[in-house]
Amino acid sequence: MKSLCILGSTGSIGTQTLQVVRHFPEEFKVISLTCGYNIELLLEQIVEFSPECVSVATKERRDTLKRMLPRDSKVKVYCGDDGNCHCATLPKVDCVVGAMVGMKGLSPVISAIHAGKDIALANKETLVTAGSIVMPLVKQKKVALLPVDSEHSAIWQCLMGQPEGSLKKILLTASGGPFRGFTRQQLENVTLEDAMNHPTWNMGGKVTIDSSTMMNKGLEVLEASWLFDTPVDQIDIVVHPQSIVHSMVELSDGSVLAQMGFPNMMMPIQVALFHPRRSLGICRPFSPFDEQTGTLTFEPCNRQVFHLVDMAYHAGKVGGTLPAAMNAANEVIVADFLNGKASFLDIEKTVCTVMERHERDGVTQNPSLAEIFAVDAWARMITEEIRK
Repeated sequence: MKSLCILGSTGSIGTQTLQVVRHFPEEFKVISLTCGYNIELLLEQIVEFSPECVSVATKERRDTLKRMLPRDSKVKVYCGDDGNCHCATLPKVDCVVGAMVGMKGLSPVISAIHAGKDIALANKETLVTAGSIVMPLVKQKKVALLPVDSEHSAIWQCLMGQPEGSLKKILLTASGGPFRGFTRQQLENVTLEDAMNHPTWNMGGKVTIDSSTMMNKGLEVLEASWLFDTPVDQIDIVVHPQSIVHSMVELSDGSVLAQMGFPNMMMPIQVALFHPRRSLGICRPFSPFDEQTGTLTFEPCNRQVFHLVDMAYHAGKVGGTLPAAMNAANEVIVADFLNGKASFLDIEKTVCTVMERHERDGVTQNPSLAEIFAVDAWARMITEEIRK
């Protein structure tokens, strides 16, 4: 039986991970859970899965949750970054599911690696901002880094058993989001409701908006670069509206391998949690080749319309602390858009301004973790100043 810590248990990936646990109670045991503010759902998870400890965002939420717990509950309740790191490093934990959204997921993942825990990683920001620290640490501690994002899981599966050095190119698929085929002029008038209407995936707010701007795919390019030790110039984005092919790899002999499945995150979650075994599927009960699949199509990503894609490639080429600045600016401005305080195109304009300013000030190469967090804080401050 594998013992789990789920960072971000009340979010989209976290709740689907618990569905997998629920389906395979003989395979997995929940040791610890963390969440931000949704303590009502966390309470339900505590009652069902009986973790030893949990962590929430603030002391106030911690105190409220303690009052809500049944009198006979033995669960320990922590809060903040220290609480997340404590939950991720408990001796009983075998694998940490990194499902927190945003930069706040970085510290507990790094703490877990230091503690020798395997990581099932769904948090893109961990590698986007600190890949130069995380990947060497993974090798040093000899832990497994198991990709949960459907695209990275697909690449990982396609490369299983391939000879070292045989990867020529990664073909990262994208649905195209709700604005596939739009012009720049059309993007000027899109609303939050429009942006949240993803055609194939059901995700949380931040990831859904990132998908609509195509920043999500830019972040995935940087993540894939670190995961598979591949320059960003060897990673292409291919728009595939049906979201059946989750990504492809081109090998040195010209062969192209693809991994397929319906757009359901429980499949890549299962692949990561059961690795190196394969489990019985609990997703949709028919094959990707079922007649309901229909026609599969592929087209180039329109980088003339979605400018954030080029910004992400640029950040990947420059490296250092530039991806951290880009990511922080994006997190802040996307939150503003979700709260009705910014327009859709304000997102890319703001990210571009922050990146340009950071490059003028000087990008730090081979940064320490402290320097990455300092740039993250600086970029958030600058973004807020720009928005005033």
